Order: sequence, then C-alpha cells, then structure tokens
Amino acid sequence: MTFHASVKEKVFHSVLVLLCLTFIAKVNALEVKVGALLSLSNTLAAYGQDAKKGIELALEQMPKSDVKLIVIYEDTQSTPSESAKAINKLIVSDKVRVVIGEMTSSNTIAAASIAEKEKIPIISPSSTNDSITVGKKYIFRACFIDSFQGYVMSNFALHSLNAKKAIVIEDSDSDYSKGLSQSFRNDFEKNGGKILKVLKYSQKDTSFTAQLAEVRRLKPEVLFIPGFHQQVGVILREAKDLQISARILGGDGWDTPELRAIAKGAENGAYISNHYSTDSENVVLKNFILAFQKKYKSTPSAYAALAFDSINIVLSAIKKSNSDNPEKIRTAMSEIKNFAGVTGTITIDQNHNALKPAVVLEYVKDGYKYITSVDPIQKQKSKL
Repeated sequence: MTFHASVKEKVFHSVLVLLCLTFIAKVNALEVKVGALLSLSNTLAAYGQDAKKGIELALEQMPKSDVKLIVIYEDTQSTPSESAKAINKLIVSDKVRVVIGEMTSSNTIAAASIAEKEKIPIISPSSTNDSITVGKKYIFRACFIDSFQGYVMSNFALHSLNAKKAIVIEDSDSDYSKGLSQSFRNDFEKNGGKILKVLKYSQKDTSFTAQLAEVRRLKPEVLFIPGFHQQVGVILREAKDLQISARILGGDGWDTPELRAIAKGAENGAYISNHYSTDSENVVLKNFILAFQKKYKSTPSAYAALAFDSINIVLSAIKKSNSDNPEKIRTAMSEIKNFAGVTGTITIDQNHNALKPAVVLEYVKDGYKYITSVDPIQKQKSKL
C-alpha cells in the first residue's frame, strides 16, 4: 500500500508541476497589441472587410505559443481624414505597438505620416503607390508597387496583345490610380507604344459616357483603367453598351466580387494584374484557400490573402525580436527574407517594399483564367 501511495504521490506531484509550469508560461506569454486600420464602411468597405476576414483566419490558425496578438480594429470610413484620426486613436489611446493597414494608398499615406512621427511600425497589405515607403523608416508593405504593376500591364499590352496605341482612364481622386496610370504610361511609351489620351473622372461621377465617347472616337487597341470597383464596374458596362472594341486592362483594385455585380458580365475578357492565382501550385496558398472557403464559403480576394500575409509577417517579426518594443519589431520587419506567404515568397527590400511576383489574370465567367506570372527580376533585367 505504501508503494502505491508513493507512486500516486509522485504522479500527482508531476501533474501539479506541469500545471504550474503551463500556468506560468501563460502568465508570462508576450502579449502585443496590434492595430488593424481598415475601411469597414462606406465606398471602400469591400477591401477592408475582406482584409478583416484574412486577419481573423490567421489569428485562428496561429499556433499556441509564447506570443499572443491582441488585434484592435478601427474603421477608417474609407477616407484619408478618418484614417488619420483612427491611427492616432490606436497609437495614443489603445497603445498599439504595430499597425496593419490601410488597404488603399490615399488612406495609407494619411495614416503613415502619423505612424512615422510616432515611431510605430505600420505594414500596408495592399497600398501600391510608390511614394508610401520612400524615405520612411517605419512604413512597410506586403504587396508589390505601382511602378512594377504598371510595367507588368504595359509589357503585357505590348508583347502579349501586340498593342501600340492605348488610352488611360484615370481616377483623379485616387493616389493609387494616378500612380499606376503614370507607371503604365511611362513604360508603354518608353517601349514603343503611344498613349493617345489620358481621360479622367471623379469618384463622385456616376456615368462615364463622355470619356468613353472619346475612346470610341480615337480607337485605341487597349484601354487601361487603374481604378476601384465602384467606378470601374460602371465603365465596363457602359463600354460594352457603346461597343468599344479595345482590349481592356486594369489593376489589382478590380479584385472584388462587387465589381462583377456592377459590371454584370461586361468584365469578362478584361485582364488585370493581381497578387495571386488560384491555379498556383503553392501549397501554402492552397491550404489558405481551402481554410478560407471552409470558414467563409467564398474564394478569398487578394485583399484577404495580403492581410493574412501581413499579420503573419508581424507575428514573425515579434517572435524574432521577442519583444513588444516598436523599434525592435521595426528592425525585425526590415529583415524579413524569403517569407513563405500565401501570395508568394516575400522579401522586404531596402525601401521596405515586398519583392514578389505579380500575376496577369483574365476575367472569365465565374472566375479568373491565369495568363502569366512576372517576377521583379524580369523587370530589372529589362532595364539592362
């Protein structure tokens, strides 16, 4: 009896020690407040809501470890002014140590100036305007930049579609649209194409027949529309009604289900640059898509995928730094190399931009058709 009691006591003691160690580990777990700066309402809500889904899925999948992320969401209401207010609240009131967001360039520019001043690292999942990270110490992004995206689409127009004449329809209210427009035009003309005209519109416009009448008159071979889904969907529908024959190209700003709902089939046959293709053999991506579809009953947009990558980059940097100190997190983020993301292998370059491939996709009924991938190295070689 004494022997059995002794064994039981030893087992009880071992279990007690294990429970105590587990409790101590949980008590001592590093908790880090992370701000999520997203458009969750108004005109750009589709991008922010998709990003939130990506973040929530990433949080569910994170292994139980010695790091716990506490994500605090703030709605930018789709405007630069509210983006500035929101990030100020996150930094001053909520005491976040790092921020994910915003999704669009104009809103990120407004928020990033405050983050830079307060020395809080911020990573935008999808803001592609080149200027965002220029000369900045605390600003990062998980996406490619417009000078690369513009090259991808101008190169596709020139060499895959054999186009020599183009018109650009540009959103004059959007830093994203203006930057991507400029990049496309510069590269297209540098490599032998001709830009017949740059037509502009405002996000307040509800019809674009005046611009499209000019397109019809000038007869370009390609029409490049670097904009957001609300206006692009209407432009596509009206272009179809006017029987415009130009091949239509766009950027990653098109990638929302809402565009299809607005365009009503007029999007089919158009081409866009984007951050990933569902046809990819990337195992990390395939697992992400399956998990997203199981949770949300839909295929993830690029914005969900980029947000998923962004929060995992933040987690990786926090683990590497083993600290909630913003300066140490910033340093670790700047050293990200060959990160296995769902949107590709990501390396943060000296300007805090993500070196990663872009894909060209064609709109087809109920989905996309993968056309090609372009690596940043290809662009660098083309300059030699």
